[in-house]
Amino acid sequence: MRLPALPTRRLRTLSRQGQIRLTFIAGGLIVGAVAVGFAMLADTMQALFAQILAVSRYAALGVTPLGFALSAFLARRLFPNSGGSGIPQAIAARALTDETMRHSLVSLRIAFGKVLLTALGLLCGASIGREGPTVQVGASVMYAVGNISKRQQRGLILAGAAAGVAAAFNTPMAGIVFGIEEMGRSFETRTASLMIGTVIAAGVVSLAVVGNYNYFGTTSIGLHGAWAWLAVPLCGVVGGLAGGLFSRIVVMAAGPWRGVVGGWLKQRPILLAGLCGLGVALLGLASHDRIYGTGYQQVVHLLDGSVVPPVGFGLMKLGATLLSAISGIPGGIFSPSLAVGAGIGRTLSAVMSGVPLPVMVVLGMVAYFSGVVQAPITAFVIVIEMTNNHALVLPVMLAALIGFAASRLVCHEGIYHALSRNYLPKELHH
Repeated sequence: MRLPALPTRRLRTLSRQGQIRLTFIAGGLIVGAVAVGFAMLADTMQALFAQILAVSRYAALGVTPLGFALSAFLARRLFPNSGGSGIPQAIAARALTDETMRHSLVSLRIAFGKVLLTALGLLCGASIGREGPTVQVGASVMYAVGNISKRQQRGLILAGAAAGVAAAFNTPMAGIVFGIEEMGRSFETRTASLMIGTVIAAGVVSLAVVGNYNYFGTTSIGLHGAWAWLAVPLCGVVGGLAGGLFSRIVVMAAGPWRGVVGGWLKQRPILLAGLCGLGVALLGLASHDRIYGTGYQQVVHLLDGSVVPPVGFGLMKLGATLLSAISGIPGGIFSPSLAVGAGIGRTLSAVMSGVPLPVMVVLGMVAYFSGVVQAPITAFVIVIEMTNNHALVLPVMLAALIGFAASRLVCHEGIYHALSRNYLPKELHH
């Protein structure tokens, strides 16, 4: 029995859909490879800076300000729109319809500059992370690899951003949730399967190169007793308010500065970056070199209890991250924010002495991070995936919601979407 032939038009449609899927998967593989290489480069730069400090701790007073100034100079002259986290640029690129403007935010040139200058920032001790930059890099790679049609470009940018988060942290679920909650702000049925396929492809590369791992290791301690549950609202409120305050200051700093001195500094971004670098170096000396870089080691030490930083670590890390963000140099706030939250949990553990320190650290991380990004589902999923602590699922979820609500009292919009307006024409600010 001869089967009826498929219409030519339908064959073309199926072929077109296959090409689109193949493009998304191929792009995901490339994003995964770039993310893994970026992570290795970032670790190497932090190790080199540690070697500089081993020679003399006071070397940071020269290396850090000069590194900040050089990074700001290169970002403005050679790689415009590469400054800051990179997530606002990716959000703005999805909203734009003008191809020239979109290309100015996501391109291979910007991706190269983002990797290079983020590595430079870590080499000079900036309190930055590579995860936000990986989002812009992932969006840029997908946009360049899969320049199919104007209808697919927004989906490509979304998928690249989600794959960047997933590959950077080895958190595939967090990558998908981040794409839906933060990048898309909605569930787009047409691109959902393509985004998931891209995340899987990026994750496969990460697993093949570095294996399966939990970013912060594994913790299994839970909350026990009614008194211990008071730690949830305590961390939620304090962490959320601190995160909202951080976001509000960064958003305000991105706009015009008032006053004679403020206006003068705003017109001299290289000098401003150098002064911010000097501030980071001074905080580094005050903290005994604990506030430099991503803060990864400090969080791991807090979770396993091997090295407990002083009570003021969270506040000093917040200050260093704030100065790094205001400076305008390329670098993200994901990892430093988690370190700040861990420090807040460490500080509040003095009040909740009966609650295990790792529990306070996890609650502080999710509350502060939720307060900064105002994306509670992303914050909850990413912290659970990073720590593999399923005993704290409900407390972490509640702390994320409380942190989000507390942050709204201080800052009425998430930091990434507020900053994305700086890259959009006024008619698209809504």
